[in-house]
Amino acid sequence: MMMKSHSSFVRVLAAVSLAACFCLAQNASADHIKPPEKDGKQSLTIPGKAGPGKGKRIVFITGANEYNPEIGLPILARILATHHGFDCTVLFTVNKAGEIDPNTGNNLPGTEALDHADLLVILARFTTPTDEQMKHIVDYLDSGRPAIGMRTGTHSFAYPHNSHSIYKKFSWDNKDPNFEGGFGRQVLGETWITHHAPNGSTSTRGLFAKGAADDPILRGIADGEIWGSTGVYGVRLPLLPNCKTLLLGEVIDGGKPSGKPVAGKLNNPMMPIAWTRTYSLVEGKTGRVFTTTMGSADDLIKSAALRRMIVNAAYWTTGLEDKIPAKADVDLVGGPTPFKKGTTIEQLQQWVDKP
Repeated sequence: MMMKSHSSFVRVLAAVSLAACFCLAQNASADHIKPPEKDGKQSLTIPGKAGPGKGKRIVFITGANEYNPEIGLPILARILATHHGFDCTVLFTVNKAGEIDPNTGNNLPGTEALDHADLLVILARFTTPTDEQMKHIVDYLDSGRPAIGMRTGTHSFAYPHNSHSIYKKFSWDNKDPNFEGGFGRQVLGETWITHHAPNGSTSTRGLFAKGAADDPILRGIADGEIWGSTGVYGVRLPLLPNCKTLLLGEVIDGGKPSGKPVAGKLNNPMMPIAWTRTYSLVEGKTGRVFTTTMGSADDLIKSAALRRMIVNAAYWTTGLEDKIPAKADVDLVGGPTPFKKGTTIEQLQQWVDKP
């Protein structure tokens, strides 16, 4: 009875939080965006060094006021550029003062970098880019190029129901049967559903799904090695027919990798937390997708196995699966991203460029 009461409380709390976030997105409609008052550098750029990814370009989109992608995605970008050769560009939501601001959901400069990208990696949450900015994202997706979605990437975009944007169908809560669930469902394989297990009191251990152990994305990773401090997200079961589940999320009691599995329904059944699929928004244009509902900055800093899975996925989505190393180098480069309130892209570029 106590578990049922707790679960009900978590669902109510999640619903209230979700409603509040969506109201913020409505107030930040791209239809009424004002340009930043201060022009500055549009993106963080990290040229690739030697490696199998040389010549491939990855664009990362951050923009979430939870899970700190403005810290986590630059970490991944530096690893992929330094150890594996990919040219990496990181985009951020930027406020009127020209500062990186996870709470500014209606200004995402630099999306034109996607015009020549080979891979999109996204961890955003309820953002509403301007139509001019969104056009480059949609053009990229229409071309059938690959994508990696992480954590809140399943609900990257939020448009108010009275929006006049031509891109409102990409909203996470789209109910149109022809594009239900927007970007999350139609591209990544699922939109936001619920917190299956609460953040804080539980954490997540990644267990190999049946038949997935030999998948190249899991190369160099042991079953149960992936761990994250965040709770498992709920998804609709079964996943879409063309999804291949790689990892199941074992709900762990407490916030340590050594924690014991929670007894009861939270682990029966376990939720998929990483899968692959293909998507197509335009006939004849098909792209590979890797989605994981893990990926907070804290998870990425603490779990080399999680970083390795995402690095392997970058190889796989760009068609380089035959070049995935036996155990990909995922050592941090330059330490955690030095982000704090008021940080600008120029300051992060100095961090990257520092010898």
